[in-house]
Amino acid sequence: MLKTFPKGGIHLDDNKLSAGQEIKRLPVPKVVYVPISQHIGIPAEIIVAVKDKVEIGQIIAKSGGYISSNIHSPVAGTVTKLDKIIDSSGYKQQCIVIRTDEKNIANFEEITYPLKKEIDLNPQEIIQRISDSGIVGLGGATFPSHVKLHLKEDEKIEYLLINGIECEPYLTSDHRLMLEKAEEILVGIDIILFALHINKAIIGIENNKKDAIELFKQLAVNKENIQVTALEVKYPQGGEKQLIKALLNREVPKNGLPKNVGAVVHNVGTVFAIYEAVQHNKPLIERVVTVTGKKLEHPSNFWVKIGTPISDLINEAGGIEEGVGKIINGGPMMGKALKNTEVPVTKGTSGILMISAEETSRKEVNNCLRCGECIEACPMGLEPFLLMNYAEKGLFESAVKEAVLTCVECGSCSYVCPSNRPLLEYIRYGKINAIKLEKAKK
Repeated sequence: MLKTFPKGGIHLDDNKLSAGQEIKRLPVPKVVYVPISQHIGIPAEIIVAVKDKVEIGQIIAKSGGYISSNIHSPVAGTVTKLDKIIDSSGYKQQCIVIRTDEKNIANFEEITYPLKKEIDLNPQEIIQRISDSGIVGLGGATFPSHVKLHLKEDEKIEYLLINGIECEPYLTSDHRLMLEKAEEILVGIDIILFALHINKAIIGIENNKKDAIELFKQLAVNKENIQVTALEVKYPQGGEKQLIKALLNREVPKNGLPKNVGAVVHNVGTVFAIYEAVQHNKPLIERVVTVTGKKLEHPSNFWVKIGTPISDLINEAGGIEEGVGKIINGGPMMGKALKNTEVPVTKGTSGILMISAEETSRKEVNNCLRCGECIEACPMGLEPFLLMNYAEKGLFESAVKEAVLTCVECGSCSYVCPSNRPLLEYIRYGKINAIKLEKAKK
């Protein structure tokens, strides 16, 4: 029987339309728009000026603090603006606009690195290289990766867990990366194990990616310290707490972190980025992005420069077909609708999804039936209907007492509600106000 987390969760149609499409390289754009806040934490500080010439991989915004991340130029070119633009969040963010050199566009040839297994850096140097290279979590959270590897003396880690789940419908960027860069990912795992001074890693992959499971099992057959585990296909299996429960049967405490139960979790995309940074001194200037949807002519996976306008990806995949109702940054469950297609790809952009108007139309909202479906679906053991009621009535202290801040915003409650109630929207509203309330108390 396949492992999974026991509490809540739902089963969704996969719609992995681009799973069979090898990763293609998107042409270098004429202009890139590079936001300085592409991570959880303090925004980076701009260190270039208008008219400055920049090279590929040059730091253009320096980490603003411990929980922050460097930003590097994805192209060679000239800084033309330091401006605020609307990013994928829908809000205006400070951005560095770079016009790509014509020579760079015409003659650009992507460097291909040979597989390098030997680790030349010591643990401290590895962590510093990861920090210098601007590596953040590429599974969506964008938490600066070097912070996870800095441990206090009383913090003991036993396991490194590798997240190869990709449980959001439609998205296939992680799946393709696992198939095409498996050997590099395994070296990346060795690098992180060495940096953490531990010797146990488990790669968790959902069972709808049998080819990736088989490939990793073959490549890791002689690696006694790396275990490959197939997991049940259930959303949100890729959540850190759900993955830890499924693989280790350990419960991360409310408001706790994976290290509280002896684990560090990294997404496969992050592991690959760490491999490139440590072994080839390559900063995080590009990533794999899925462009997909039932209304799209060519669902695809692309290597994309950070800062590339999303319109470039859509055009390369066939353009916007008639009947598209929304364009989503991310997957259908946790992604957010975009205001326009000129917003840039960032470190956290895993996919661009085009959804039909039929699929996006809101159904009539009815009164709560007290059926308990939302409670059954919640992977965090919350009572979503109650949290929505508190948020509606402005009872944010009551929402805090009912653990609203532990909600992972997976959307399972809204998905199963027979009355079509906007549970997640109200819970998000409740969380925002609960955070303000908690800060005011300090």
